[in-house]
Amino acid sequence: MSGLKPSNVIIIHPDLGIGGAERLIIDVALALQNRGHRVAVYTSHRDKTHCFEEARDGTLDVRVRGNTIFPAHIFGRFHILMASLRQLHLTATLLTELGSRGSSTVKDKAAPGEEDQDDIFIVDQLPACVPILKTFGQPRKSHRQRILFYCHFPDQLLARRNEGGSLLRLAKILYRFPFDWFEGWAMSASDRVVANSKFSRGVVRDVFGTNKLGDVQVVYPCVDTNSEADAPQKEPEGALWDGKKILLSINRFERKKDMGLAIRAYNGLGAGKRKGTRLVIAGGYDNRIQENVQYHQELDNLAKDLGLRTATTKTVVSALSIPDDIDILFLLSVPTTFKNTLLAQSKLLLYTPINEHFGIVPVEAMLAGLPVLASNTGGPLETVVEGETGWLRDAHAVKEWTAVMDKVLYGMSQKEVDRMAAAGKARARREFSLTAMGDRLEEEISTMLFAERRPFRGWQQVFIALAVLGSILAVAVALLLRRF
Repeated sequence: MSGLKPSNVIIIHPDLGIGGAERLIIDVALALQNRGHRVAVYTSHRDKTHCFEEARDGTLDVRVRGNTIFPAHIFGRFHILMASLRQLHLTATLLTELGSRGSSTVKDKAAPGEEDQDDIFIVDQLPACVPILKTFGQPRKSHRQRILFYCHFPDQLLARRNEGGSLLRLAKILYRFPFDWFEGWAMSASDRVVANSKFSRGVVRDVFGTNKLGDVQVVYPCVDTNSEADAPQKEPEGALWDGKKILLSINRFERKKDMGLAIRAYNGLGAGKRKGTRLVIAGGYDNRIQENVQYHQELDNLAKDLGLRTATTKTVVSALSIPDDIDILFLLSVPTTFKNTLLAQSKLLLYTPINEHFGIVPVEAMLAGLPVLASNTGGPLETVVEGETGWLRDAHAVKEWTAVMDKVLYGMSQKEVDRMAAAGKARARREFSLTAMGDRLEEEISTMLFAERRPFRGWQQVFIALAVLGSILAVAVALLLRRF
């Protein structure tokens, strides 16, 4: 432990839904709050019916700001523009609150001796607010102020640019260009940058270079080893679905997660070996997000085209009452308690994304004693140990995935199963606990506090860019006027 004194920690996150990024930032808040820091989470969206328990039950101080002027999107488009504008609106409100409350944003009144605590801003996913905080969020003389950016993955690599015709692709490239430049520029205003995995750190260095962001370190996401996932689960009326052997896939319903791989590999078992088994595809689903709706339908169509019977449910009650002959169950936005039950009673977790930035679900599975079959790329290379806590296979080799399923269902002794379960639990507790994450966060915050603030003189670049853009527009207007 670093011995870091308690600070005011202000976390800024775009949308507190249900997903790996949201689970990570909730755990960041919990890890620091458990160590005596005063934590507030600022977000532009929180639906109390579609978020983690800690974000709605009072465990964390969550404040919704920046959601009254700009919508989340315009006709399903311009998500990054609207997200940036919403975050800037949030930041303006936050800075107003900072000024009016003498920097004590976490509680209406600071307790005696707390008014001189340092301010730590932790920003993740979207860095639009960082230059504003750096420039206008000036610390008082009696304390320090620093900004830590927790990078999951460069946003510019997540944007889809190759969809549609040539004109649409060109429009997307032109639209994204200023945001791609802005991302690196805004991140460079932070005092320290950390990444969620060695894989992500390598990508960040490749995209932004080593000079702009300084010494990027890794702070792994975590699982709470004191949570229900690490405790014996109460089985609802005995084993799930009369003791069927469950193969489990948990991910958001996004195409890049490639849950279709799990369906194709499961189909490869054949009707005989599928008897007495069920594939459960569970995860984050939001009706507001068009891709979630479309991809769920695509997966359902894929399964039916292969001759597999499917069902879709949104509640635990309906999930438990599906007919016995259903091969694949789609469970939309699975509640945490039921997810833990699924992890405890399944035979194998199928983690299908390629080049996943980190991937918290494999760690959750290992903590529950569930072996993992994952793509041999990205974050799982740092979490899953081949042959010890699971298996790593090429995501394009469907037959290899089917072979591992077959082995787990029919080819492993109970001794082998127990050995792998124990190894997974031990690794999760040792490397990916809430305590380990808290230690690393405090180390990075301490390093940041005792170093000089990173200089930021980037505003002239914005002014130059605006001047160039203004000149181009002026020339364009002049040419149009001469033409007409």
